[in-house]
Amino acid sequence: MTWQEHYATDFQQVFGTPLLNLVRGEGSIVTDDEGNDYLDLLGGIAVTCLGHNHPALVDAVTTQLRTLGHVSNFFTTPPQLALAEKLASYLPGAKAFFANSGTEANEAALKLARKHRPGGGFVALSGCFHGRTMGTLSVTHKEAYRTPFAPLIEPVVFVEPEDVDALRAAVTEQTAAVILEPIQGERGVVALSDSYLRAAREITQGAGALLIVDEIQSGMGRTGSFFAHTSAGITPDIVTLAKSLGGGFPIGAMLAVGATGDVFAGGDHGTTFGGNPVACAAALAVLDVIEEEGLIANNAEVGAAWARELAELDGVAEVRGSGLLLGVAVADAATLHKELLAEGFITNAPNPETLRLAPSYLITDEQRAAFTAALRELLERRRR
Repeated sequence: MTWQEHYATDFQQVFGTPLLNLVRGEGSIVTDDEGNDYLDLLGGIAVTCLGHNHPALVDAVTTQLRTLGHVSNFFTTPPQLALAEKLASYLPGAKAFFANSGTEANEAALKLARKHRPGGGFVALSGCFHGRTMGTLSVTHKEAYRTPFAPLIEPVVFVEPEDVDALRAAVTEQTAAVILEPIQGERGVVALSDSYLRAAREITQGAGALLIVDEIQSGMGRTGSFFAHTSAGITPDIVTLAKSLGGGFPIGAMLAVGATGDVFAGGDHGTTFGGNPVACAAALAVLDVIEEEGLIANNAEVGAAWARELAELDGVAEVRGSGLLLGVAVADAATLHKELLAEGFITNAPNPETLRLAPSYLITDEQRAAFTAALRELLERRRR
C-alpha cells in the first residue's frame, strides 16, 4: 500500500491528499520519503521560525521532557511562569492565557470579549481568517468555510479593510470586540495601514468595545518588529500569538492588557494542555535565539531586500507584506506553486494571485537567491 492509499483509507479527508510525505528536516531543508530535498519557504505556514532541528529548540524540549512533561493547570511550572513574564516584556501590562494553537488563542479572546460585554457582537474584516472552531469560524470571512456549519455565533458584521467609515458605523455600544489581523495572510498577505489600525483603536475605545489583534501569523518578529501592529503606535486590549511562538511545538497565547486581563474569573475558561511545560520551554528557547541572534532586525533588513529583488522580476505585479512574511503577486499562483514544488521549493498559494513566503528566520542568502532564480526561470517559461 502506498502512503497515498494509506492516507485515503485511514484519514478523514479534510486536507485532501498531502503533497509530499516528509521524513526529516535540517535548517530550511526538508526531505521526502524518496530522498528528494526541498527548500522550505513556507515554514509550516509561518511556524518553523528557526528552521528544522534547531539545536537550541531540541535541547530545550528534550531537557524539559526529561524533567517534567505535564502537570495540568491545577499547578504551574517554572517554564510557564518564565514565558508569561517574557511575553509581558514585549506587551507591558499583559496577562497570559496559554493554549495549544492560534485558533484556541482566538477562541479564548472571543470568550473574554463576550464576558466583558455580555451578549455583545463582533466586527471583523473582509478577507480575514481567525480559525475553524465554531467561535473563530464565526469571525472568519470566507463563506466556503462558514456555510456548512451555520448557524454560527451571532451577531457578526464584516466590513471592508481600510474603510474607516464602515468600521465606525459597524461598532456600537453593543459590540463586544473588533478582531483583525495587521497583515491578512489568507487575503494574500495584505497589510492594514497604520492609520487604519489607529482608527480601529480610537473607534473601539469610544464604544467601550475591545480591540483584538490577531498576531498569530505576523507576530514573534516575523515582520521585522515583534508585533506587526507596533508601527501604528497602538496598544490593543488583546493580542493573540501562536505559530512561530513554539517554533514547531504546538502552543498559543492570548495576552490581555491592563484591566482586560482581569475579566476572566475562576472557571470562565480552561485547557488541559495549555501552558504545558514542554511547550513553554520550546517557546522560551525560540525567544532566546531570536533575541541573542538579533533576528527581528535581521528579518526587517533581509525581507526588505528580498522583496525588492522579487518585485523586479518580470511577471511579478507587486510584493506585499514585510520582513519574512511576503506575498508575491503573480498570475495563476496555484499552478506556479506546483511548478515550484517540482523544482524543489515549498511555497503556498492562499489565493489565485498570490504566492506566500514565510520561511525560517535563518534562511541563507544563497537559499533566497536560489528561489529568486527559480521563480525568474519559471516566469520566463510562461512568456516563451
